[in-house]
Amino acid sequence: MFNLSFNFFQNIKSFIFPFYRNKDLRFIFTKLQQGFPRDKVTSRFVGGCVRKYLSGERIDDIDIATILTTDQVKEKFKGTNLKIIDTGIQHGTVTVISNKHKVEITTLRRDVKSDGRHAEVEFTDDWKQDSERRDFTINAIYLDINGKIFDPQMGTVDLKNKSIKFIGDPQKRIEEDYLRIIRFIRFKVMYDINVEPTTSDAIKQNLDGIKKISKERILEELLKILNLKNILQINDSNNLKEIFSLIFPELIYLNRLERLKKVYNYSEINRDIVLAALLIDEKDNHEYFIHKYNVSKKIKENLNKFNKNLVKLKVNKEFFDKDLKKNIYLNGKNHLIALNLIYFSMSSKVKIFDFSKNLKKILKTKVPIFSIDGEFLKQQGMQEGQSLGKVLKILEKDWIDNNFQISKERIQEIIKINLN
Repeated sequence: MFNLSFNFFQNIKSFIFPFYRNKDLRFIFTKLQQGFPRDKVTSRFVGGCVRKYLSGERIDDIDIATILTTDQVKEKFKGTNLKIIDTGIQHGTVTVISNKHKVEITTLRRDVKSDGRHAEVEFTDDWKQDSERRDFTINAIYLDINGKIFDPQMGTVDLKNKSIKFIGDPQKRIEEDYLRIIRFIRFKVMYDINVEPTTSDAIKQNLDGIKKISKERILEELLKILNLKNILQINDSNNLKEIFSLIFPELIYLNRLERLKKVYNYSEINRDIVLAALLIDEKDNHEYFIHKYNVSKKIKENLNKFNKNLVKLKVNKEFFDKDLKKNIYLNGKNHLIALNLIYFSMSSKVKIFDFSKNLKKILKTKVPIFSIDGEFLKQQGMQEGQSLGKVLKILEKDWIDNNFQISKERIQEIIKINLN
């Protein structure tokens, strides 16, 4: 109900206050238009910002396509308060930064040739040619500063029908840039999971091309996919599920998403939870994934922590009962909530009633506060240094092990032992 209400009000807000009426964006368009007659369109919004605006989604990135070269764009903003960064001069892109926006401005292009990942381009002033080099019809919708649509690939029709189509021949589009296979999966999960047989065949024939893409770029796209709420529906399409599994064979537990569907309304399910559910088993499958994709420190720590506590959970029947307060203190409520979800996805023996009961207990439990600190120990005669930190840890462990209680006498006893 909340999502429906949010989308309704988001659509109303987008209609009354469209993003293109923003003062900074209008200033940028005014500068790009200077020196040209009014009937000559020099610049248009394109890509995600247009697609999201038309779908009533939150807009985060702003992309502008222009007939101007990067040198001309930079010249336009000389003497203004806007910061200009050369983010991709060879590809015709500069970034303009205002107080509230970071806008990528790219010269219209057409592909000359491609090696399956990097394209050699020529700059053009032909809007249709620029549209023909883009990946999907829904990403080739242009919008001018007055809200007028230019749609040479009929992307608005496909967006309305939630149909993800390659522009032109899917085989050719994929061979130009194999990353488009994974982007196709992302947009399919986002809008419509059904894959046409011809597109599915074209993707399967080109899966070897994925090897040309860096692991970092693949991981970046994967994390975007796992962050989509519709990821839980991926099993509903045999074609999409098969393609996903062929590209990401490490994510072998897609069946667990069916279990997560059952408790989706109880608790928020985020990317980290989905990734852990798809990876973790008793064979250290997640460690192979960590190594293969050289994941960030944060993702590595999350997966290892989930794995460690899932092992404890399986052998300790008191994990969510007598030991709950201790586990919340050591790991945090959010981790325990996520752990409860992952454990439910992994074990068919855990019923929804058990999951719900654990969740309620986690939410109701008050997190104890350890009030002893370094200043307190100094007042007791201890000096700054390693021993002070060591004593703090000993005191905290003793406090935890005694159900978060420790007497003054016990504190003095521990300090005395470690002062000698």
